[in-house]
Parts: sequence; structure tokens; C-alpha cells
Amino acid sequence: MESGSVRTKKHASERRASAVLLALTAGALAVGCQKSAADNPPGAGAPALPVQVRIAPSVKIPDTTEYLSILKSRHSATINPQVEGQITRIFVKSGEHVKAGTPLLQIDPLKQEATVNSQEASRAAQEANLRYAKVSLERAQKLLDAGVISKQEYDNAQTAYDAAVAQLKALDEQVRQQKVQLHYYSVTSPMDGIVGDIPVRMGDRVTVATSLTTIDERGALEAYIYVPAERAHNLKAGLPVRLLDAAGNSLSETRVTFVSPQVDSDTQSVLAKATVENPQGKLRVAQEVRAQITWGTHEGPVIPVLAVQRINGQFFAFVSVNEGKGTLARQRPLKLGDTVGNDFAVLDGIKPGDHIIVSGTQFLQDGAAVAEQIQNDGKKTPAK
Repeated sequence: MESGSVRTKKHASERRASAVLLALTAGALAVGCQKSAADNPPGAGAPALPVQVRIAPSVKIPDTTEYLSILKSRHSATINPQVEGQITRIFVKSGEHVKAGTPLLQIDPLKQEATVNSQEASRAAQEANLRYAKVSLERAQKLLDAGVISKQEYDNAQTAYDAAVAQLKALDEQVRQQKVQLHYYSVTSPMDGIVGDIPVRMGDRVTVATSLTTIDERGALEAYIYVPAERAHNLKAGLPVRLLDAAGNSLSETRVTFVSPQVDSDTQSVLAKATVENPQGKLRVAQEVRAQITWGTHEGPVIPVLAVQRINGQFFAFVSVNEGKGTLARQRPLKLGDTVGNDFAVLDGIKPGDHIIVSGTQFLQDGAAVAEQIQNDGKKTPAK
């Protein structure tokens, strides 16, 4: 029993000695690793990554703002009837091309035709009265010359004749007016153009305030641009305007031709107009487009679109910086403006002359050593 107890104590002592030795060894390794990490910061021992850089240029950057614009015809006519009545026929369809004088709609003319016929009958009766008055005047003239009647009786015949002539002229004018009125019951196009929407239907009763349709002349349009009142002090005729579609493609380039002198009380905006040539007819009346107004230009740096990264909604780019011990890649947050060709205008984060890394950015991290090749007009030049 004593011999076994001695062996047990001996083994326990050996295990304790082994544990102490292992602890000392681990501590020494940890101290060595910490010292190695302090002496060799990240990237210090790694080979420099070759990258292409572009020196940020200072260019003229346009100051632009986009607004909603509606296209309208420069020569457009709203067709309203000049008489009241019921529509009996519609001769055209929306979008149809018509010539000046083409019938568009017919308003029931029966009542007006009856009025014209009545006036013409009255005129015919008056023509008969005039003939009788003329014969009476000629007879009175002969009797006066023969001394059969007095001068007063002759004057009465002359007065009757003159009254008949005047009455006939009055009826002629009434017939003419009623015929002109009858012409209005047939609504025709005032010019060559395209028929717009036709909101009325056969059988509808219309008045002089009813809008029947519109006729828009083909060709040139006007862009109606609504600019907020707070920017109106910069608005003036001659400012460049570029019309864009929903994808941002340019539709037309023009200039402001008109600025309203007053603010719209409902929208608190100022109306500006710009003439839009439309030779191929690609743009349509009442089409909504984006109008980009250029207020002016300023000098500033730009950065290639491909050099910009976006992380959690924030834009970044890598720049190559010589920090004395070597050239390192530094990640900078950016504030970007509009695109200028294939570049972004930089509002903050890059200044002219900075070396922007444009290749290999997916392999970079902040502080990585890089060996730059400078791009110059599409050529690569090793940095000195």
C-alpha cells in the first residue's frame, strides 16, 4: 500500500510540472506573436499590388436641374361650336390627319334651315311688294306729268317705293345672316393638322361653351416647364434645355424662349417655354418628358463611373497616396453630383490632382501597398 501511494504522488508531481511547462511555452508564443504583429503592420510585408490610376482632372461641370415638362403644339386650335344644338354626325376620329375646311361634326340644322326658308319666303313677298310699289310710282309719275294728281300723291307713291326697297334690303341682310348661322351647324377644321380627343358623342346636346375637339398642327412643339418659384430668379430666356425620356436618353436640345412674369398661385411655380423641333414626329402633343435646364458651369473634379463603389448607400473610391514609406491605397467617401459623360462630378472627397485608382479595386483594402500605372488619354505610363 505504501509503495503504491508513493508512485501515485510521483505521477501527480510530474503532471504538475508538465502543465507549468506548457503554460510557460504558450505565454512565450503569445508574446512573440504580439511583437511580430506590432513590428509588421498589415500590408507591410505584402508585395505591392499593381493598379492603374487616373489623375483627377478639373473640368467645367454644368449646373443642371431637371423638371417635369409637358409638350404642347405651337399651333393648336380648340374647337367649340358657335351654335347650340344636338350632334347628329361625327365625321372624323381622334388622331386623324385633316385638311383645312374638312367637316368634323354636324349639329342638327333642321330648325335653322326652317328659319332660313321663312326669311327667304318673306324676302320673296317683299320683292313682290317692291315690284308693285315701282309700278305705282311709275303710274304716279305719268299722272303727275298730266296734271291728274297732286304732288303730294306722287310723293306718297315715292315714299311707298323707297320703303319697299329698304324693307327688301333688310330682308336680304337677314337671309344672309341666317345662312351664315346655318353654316356654323357644320363644324369644320380651321387648319391642317391632327384631330385630338373627341369627348362628345352623337346625340349629345352642345352649347357654345362645349369643347368638341382640338386640331394640332404637325411639326414644332413647345415644352411647358414648371420651375419652382424659389428658383425663378435664375430663370431667363436663352438658358440651354435638354429634353430626356424616362431612361435618361436625350430627345431634343433647345433653349428657353419664354418666362412667365408671374407665379402660378396654385402650384407656386413659374412657367417657362422652350421651342422643340419635331421633324420626324417622334414627340407627341401632351407627352410628359423631363426637361434639364443648365443654369451655368463651374470648375471641379470628376471621377470615372467605374472607379466608384457603393456600400450601404455610401459612395467610395480608392486613391493612391504616397505616405513616405511607400504608396498606399486609401478609401475615401464621396459626395457625387450629376454624370458628365462617363464620369461623375465630385462634390466632396476628391480634389483635382488626386490619383484615382481605376482598376483592381475589388482586391484592395484601406492601407494596402500599390504600384501605380498612370493612365493618360487611354495609355498607361508607369509612375516615377
